[in-house]
Amino acid sequence: MSKLTLGSYPHMLGFEQLERLLERSAKSGNEGYPPYNIEQTSDYSYRITLAVAGFAEEDLSITIEDRQLVIRGRQSDDSEGRVFLHRGIAARQFQRMFVLADGVEVGEAVMENGLLHVDLTRARPETVVQKINIRKG
Repeated sequence: MSKLTLGSYPHMLGFEQLERLLERSAKSGNEGYPPYNIEQTSDYSYRITLAVAGFAEEDLSITIEDRQLVIRGRQSDDSEGRVFLHRGIAARQFQRMFVLADGVEVGEAVMENGLLHVDLTRARPETVVQKINIRKG
């Protein structure tokens, strides 16, 4: 069975980058921690919410790397001198990546009640009509 690619459609020109983005997104290792929501807050804005209970603001970092929004969390180990009879709350690190389309800008990030909210906006597309002159060869 052959692999279906965007190159298989001759009327779709210049979409090779999109195909690479889809492959990179599939390989990003989407484990289930931490859980997150993505909601559309208007026609041109979105909000990503991650459940990061137990993390302080200084334990989290948000960066944009090669058109990817990368959210990392690393808790400091504060268990020194403590004796746990049961430890069911994991203090583990995480990394979540979201591929950003052209024109998507990351706005503010807000920590609220153990939830990290990251707001995104997408530029409104311009309608472009361009006339191409035909010359005699």
